Amino acid sequence: MPTVTGRAMQVPAAGGAFKLVKKEFPEPGPGHVRIRVQACGVCHSDSLTKLGLWPGIQYPRIPGHEVAGLVDAVGPDVPLFKPGQRVGLGWHGGHCNYCPPCRRGDFVLCQNAQISGITMDGGYADYVTAPANALAFIPDDLSDVDAAPLLCAGITTYNSLRNSGARPGDTVAVLGIGGLGHLGVQYAAKSGYRTVAIARGADKGPLAKQLGAQIYIDSTTQDPAAELQKLGGAKVILSTLTSAEALASAVGGLAPGGKLIIVGVPEKPFNVDALALIGGRRSIVGWPSGTGMDSEDTLNFSALTGIKPMIETYPLEKAEEAYNRMMSGKARFRVVLTTGA
Repeated sequence: MPTVTGRAMQVPAAGGAFKLVKKEFPEPGPGHVRIRVQACGVCHSDSLTKLGLWPGIQYPRIPGHEVAGLVDAVGPDVPLFKPGQRVGLGWHGGHCNYCPPCRRGDFVLCQNAQISGITMDGGYADYVTAPANALAFIPDDLSDVDAAPLLCAGITTYNSLRNSGARPGDTVAVLGIGGLGHLGVQYAAKSGYRTVAIARGADKGPLAKQLGAQIYIDSTTQDPAAELQKLGGAKVILSTLTSAEALASAVGGLAPGGKLIIVGVPEKPFNVDALALIGGRRSIVGWPSGTGMDSEDTLNFSALTGIKPMIETYPLEKAEEAYNRMMSGKARFRVVLTTGA
């Protein structure tokens, strides 16, 4: 397991442009695996590294937390993974096993968790090294470019829905049909929920139906909360939006005991009528991504049901262009870097 040399697109300092560098990737240490990257998704959360928005980032730093690749080398004390296996690495970059959340088995809330591409180098590179306990096996039925976005946008929407308390037949609404939302609609529909997609403009309706939604609500001409109440209210509303106003108004569409799950970060705080929550025993919760095993569940469910992201691909050396395309909001719907390996 010698040191290997490869390319990396790293951020030299907060706010700096990506820089293509040659870099040595040493053999993995105990409990770690080195991955030969095949594809890496470009996520809006990569802006935390690019712009220096996450406290304490050490530069230079290689972003990327939607990594699909092949096990290249295995360190000591790793009994599960072998060279040549297809694996994925997501936002959750490993856990300590000893903090209170870990001791309770809630690894995604580890107080000492690594974050791929933020606290450690990520997948905008030919190689990435990560703790073995963060990895997921990729099923043969998923290509690398399709698997990569599922390790963040996919796991976040799938994992939040399957833990939401909704049962098959319940009404589940997805706010927004973008990078997260277009997957959320698919997961909701394939999970057997009565799926409602909510977005801006009549032009999104055909896409919503194509993704599996039974009902589409155009928020530019309809009141989403009122329309949901005509359906008896939503058991779950999954918000992928950044609009604080749209998020706040969605609470009115919840059924008694309904839950608003936030996976998209609104651009500012929002106000909610507490009486609407108290009187109907409604709740608002956030949801992070999940562990390596949660990623594996997401990938397997996606392969089983035929769920795939809609993607645009760029070669690794065009990371700056790919990142700008993602940040422009014009990508349909996920951007993926490929290494050409």
